[in-house]
Amino acid sequence: MESKIIRVAQGKNSTLSQLYINGVFHCYLLEDKIREVKLANETAIPTGTFQLRLNTWGAKNVDYKKAFGKLHEGMIEIIGLPNFNFVYIHTGNTIKETAGCPLCGFGFQFTEGEFQVAQSIAAYKMIYPKLLSLAKSTSNKIIIENNFQF
Repeated sequence: MESKIIRVAQGKNSTLSQLYINGVFHCYLLEDKIREVKLANETAIPTGTFQLRLNTWGAKNVDYKKAFGKLHEGMIEIIGLPNFNFVYIHTGNTIKETAGCPLCGFGFQFTEGEFQVAQSIAAYKMIYPKLLSLAKSTSNKIIIENNFQF
């Protein structure tokens, strides 16, 4: 099984991506700006091939268990990223909510030079079971690449 994040556009401080799971587009993702030198909580994750895992010990789990109930078994974490820790695919709409993590959404807007995603909770509920299955797989991987379209 494979997932792929393909970055398609950049705002002043935001990056818009598309999430593919097993070759099928599922939703948009929002990240911080791509930077040569990492700024904590303000930098998009690097390109490359990494893995997903189920993180059941992080503090964010408590909030997500309350919000999503039985759906939530743990945070979907991207691991193996150089100089990054606790990078989760999670809900949120603006770069103020990313903290260096990809946020999911079914749509996007471009306002005043920045991207935002919309319907984040609905998108999360749809992709979570698929990413959970992938994270539990022993041969999972996630590929992150740049392919700017606009």
